[in-house]
Amino acid sequence: MTTERTGDRRVEDLLQRLAPRVLGALVRRYGQFDACEDAVAEALLAGVLRWPEEGVPDNPQGWLFTVASRRLIDQIRSESARRERERRLMAATPAAEMLAPGPEEQADSGTDDTLALLFLCCHPVLTAPSQIALTLRAVGGLTTAEIARAFLVPEATMAQRISRAKQRIRDAGATFAMPEPEDRPERLKAVLHVLYLIFNEGYGTSAGSSLQRLDLTAEAIRLTRQLRTVAPLDGEVQGLLALMLLTDARRATRTDAQGNLVPLAEQDRSRWDAALVSEGVDLITRALTSTRLGPYQVQAAIAAVHDEAESAEKTDWPQILALYETLERLTPNPVVTLNRAVALAEVSGPQAGLDLLAALERESAALADNHMLHAVRGHLLEAVGERDAAREAYRTAARRTRSLPEQRYLDARARRLQP
Repeated sequence: MTTERTGDRRVEDLLQRLAPRVLGALVRRYGQFDACEDAVAEALLAGVLRWPEEGVPDNPQGWLFTVASRRLIDQIRSESARRERERRLMAATPAAEMLAPGPEEQADSGTDDTLALLFLCCHPVLTAPSQIALTLRAVGGLTTAEIARAFLVPEATMAQRISRAKQRIRDAGATFAMPEPEDRPERLKAVLHVLYLIFNEGYGTSAGSSLQRLDLTAEAIRLTRQLRTVAPLDGEVQGLLALMLLTDARRATRTDAQGNLVPLAEQDRSRWDAALVSEGVDLITRALTSTRLGPYQVQAAIAAVHDEAESAEKTDWPQILALYETLERLTPNPVVTLNRAVALAEVSGPQAGLDLLAALERESAALADNHMLHAVRGHLLEAVGERDAAREAYRTAARRTRSLPEQRYLDARARRLQP
């Protein structure tokens, strides 16, 4: 043990970082997802209780693996139904090898295990909500209660969702291993989608009293950074990380001191995180010049144009419009078209944007009920001087959003247009 004492916060951060590595190594060796997760939880608890007093071990990952392995073996021994399985396991592996971390557990990287665990949690047999929940639980280290709070559902409901996800993975016969080469592109696509959804939910919480969930955005960025260490040349991995960094750079200015939403055009750009902007721009520049173009790269390029503009008035809207047109060709999507309408209004005038919105509403019944469409319509109607219609559009948008900060912002915009 090191003699230097460490603070509780540092211990918690280290344990959260190591948890998926230890879980991955344990699942790879013993193959029992639920039992391994319970064993790792007990090892983490032991670390929380002991490390602040005794100091962090010289090999903290090996320490956790050893403790978790012993807990798992004790659990196997305590269950009579598994005695025969234990006998075979003990016969096949020397006890000293079982109780001591092997070279792969002693290594500090652990990235391959974490990535395999991430791919397992994003197995195609699971729905997107189940993939997100299981990823946050097993790879992100969030508690079931924390995940439930993030998505505004009862803890029991989230526990059932996670339990069903594990059962479906078992029923599918999924193994703890990286996908076969022919399956990797599709599986990587699922992993990127889950990380993208986690980040978006954290950056613009879909419901509740807070606009942002910083724990979710931070976790999405952390996991995407890990993904990039093992797929450094993948353009879409680079693009997604760049998109997250360039978006997160504006986090501090998205709300005022009272927690009210501040739109992009009104944010204090001097408070944007210059280091994140620089890293994101560098990432997306290299990706665009060296890899095949993909949707996350295009979205990151759009974010870069916004972040590099000195002011809202100096934003290169023609370039943004061209990028949205490219994105629409790559991934036709009503939300992309909605954003293109905003860019088109900046380039060709608000009436052009309104015309595109009208066509979009006719073509997409789902988006017609979405608060975002009505919020954009209110903005464009206000720009052409249709104050009464704009006020009604803002009110409609406010009624349809579940986010209280967005609701307050939209109601305030409507009140401003009162006769």
